[in-house]
Amino acid sequence: MTDAIAQPQSSLSLPDHTQLPDSDGTFVKNFQEHPQSVLLTTSLLPILRQVHPDGQYCIGQDSGIYWRMTEPPERGAEAPDWFYVPNVSPTINGEIRRSYVLWQEYIPPLIALEFVSGDGKEERDKTPLTGKFWVYETVIRPAFYGIYEVKKASVEVYHLVEDRYQLLAANERGHYPINSLGVELGIWQGEYQNATLPWLRWWDCQGNLLFTGDERAERLAAQLRAAGIEPEV
Repeated sequence: MTDAIAQPQSSLSLPDHTQLPDSDGTFVKNFQEHPQSVLLTTSLLPILRQVHPDGQYCIGQDSGIYWRMTEPPERGAEAPDWFYVPNVSPTINGEIRRSYVLWQEYIPPLIALEFVSGDGKEERDKTPLTGKFWVYETVIRPAFYGIYEVKKASVEVYHLVEDRYQLLAANERGHYPINSLGVELGIWQGEYQNATLPWLRWWDCQGNLLFTGDERAERLAAQLRAAGIEPEV
């Protein structure tokens, strides 16, 4: 899909991603959020290369999704901690996206994930026009909305069915299938970037954990050593 297809024309003079703020000026809430986003992205890359051999997809990490015009503009955006949009260009006119602007796009995110740092009320707020849950369900409309709570070692996954989010039941492995990607989402207890936590991770549809590039390299090195071969540094 080309940028021209991904960017529908409008007769209205509305701002694009280059004219809207790409930050609301707040700090990342804790040191775990950035590694968690990187873990989700890097482990999913082999799947995304299979699904999108043309490279037409984008991933946002704490990036704004603009859904209405407000003053100041950033009040009209939600910034999921992680989201994935299929079948759109990762760039616009050769520039990296600064935000995802719904009034210029045909395709909503397939998945939006929020990492809870408080009690989760904000992520579950259904107040019309202002509640985060309401905005995702009613306007942004990702097919899957996940609320990840590291303190509870849990994730809630909602699936959009007939314009309403329904809480998705976990499968026999305790994972949540995302069938269009052929993956499952769940909680993995282990060490990543020097922190042992209940991390949010991907598995394939057979229940095999999807590894990051570093993890794949470490496993290969261990297999070579077991076979009596010293891996090259």
